[in-house]
Amino acid sequence: MSHTEDMHVHILEDGTVIEHTHGEHSHSHGSHGHVHSHAQTKSVLNRLSRAIGHMESIKRMVEEGRDCTEVLIQLSAVKSAINNTGKIILQDHIEHCIVDAVEHGDKDAIKELERAIDRFVK
Repeated sequence: MSHTEDMHVHILEDGTVIEHTHGEHSHSHGSHGHVHSHAQTKSVLNRLSRAIGHMESIKRMVEEGRDCTEVLIQLSAVKSAINNTGKIILQDHIEHCIVDAVEHGDKDAIKELERAIDRFVK
């Protein structure tokens, strides 16, 4: 089944999982199409791990009854870290997947990116 290797999975912020394929044809560059061509994956994972660690420490702050102001300051730091991570993911996606989608005339991928950006910038 060649179409499974072109499967893309997106998880939206509300937990919805969206799966879609990039057509039935296999891509010419590599057996996995462009699914693994994200240059920034390692950087994104590191950032997510840091944000998760940060969230854990905020959770402890709340459990310990620390000052609300401190908690809010820490939360805003995590929020901007998450936004920056999102920007890196978007940039990476545009540089790789969207370039690929344009080459293959894949309008759905572009529509989907528009939807994702719309949710992300709310």
